[in-house]
Amino acid sequence: MAVRPRPRRGRGQHFLRSSKLAAELVRAARVQPGDLVLDLGAGTGALTAALIQRGASVVAVEIDTELVAGLRRRFPDVRIVEDDLLRVPFPRERFKVVANLPFGCGTAVLRRLLDPRVPLDGADVILDWGLATKRASVWPGTQLSSYWGAWFELSVARRLPRSVFAPPPSVDAGVLRIVRRADALVPTSERAVYEAFLVRGYREGLRSVVPPRRLKRLEAELGLARQARPRDLDAAQWAGLWRAVRQSV
Repeated sequence: MAVRPRPRRGRGQHFLRSSKLAAELVRAARVQPGDLVLDLGAGTGALTAALIQRGASVVAVEIDTELVAGLRRRFPDVRIVEDDLLRVPFPRERFKVVANLPFGCGTAVLRRLLDPRVPLDGADVILDWGLATKRASVWPGTQLSSYWGAWFELSVARRLPRSVFAPPPSVDAGVLRIVRRADALVPTSERAVYEAFLVRGYREGLRSVVPPRRLKRLEAELGLARQARPRDLDAAQWAGLWRAVRQSV
């Protein structure tokens, strides 16, 4: 029996109406049989059901007690975890995420998932449209997208109209696709140093982290526009600047 939707005010819950759409999203995420996949904010179980049909090993996480009870009745053989998305422990082995995240906590969940020490293989997550495009580093770039881009490739895979959700949100949604880079642009062990480099660069400008003469030479090498601002650089260009500075020390 399907779980009856009971969205809670203040949690930003907007459930997928269509099981057909859920199946399309799971196929697009390239989930393979046997993959360990987390459905974060499982809600009524639309994506959970599609993931099971795909043959994935599913862990569904939900904080709402009533929804958890419904999920356990509907999926007795699936691991259902009643926990907060900002606290639930992630697996130690490689895993994927396919999730319709509550709109109110999208960035906070991404901060946890995109810690380069977390063994995330890839993810397709539904966010509000503005956040999806912002985190995918659709111009202008942001400090967070530049940081995450050292280890992950982020893109917007699809736009979803608000009408596919119940209740409908005030804006459309987007599927943010996250793919772990085969070769990281920055070593994980250098993540804190790199983050500090980005913080200063975004706050004080490129010339605060790269000497002006050095920056001028790097413009051609890295394909930087003259008078480029921090938000104009993509993740690879930021990592290139950082490597150049590290090598000159």
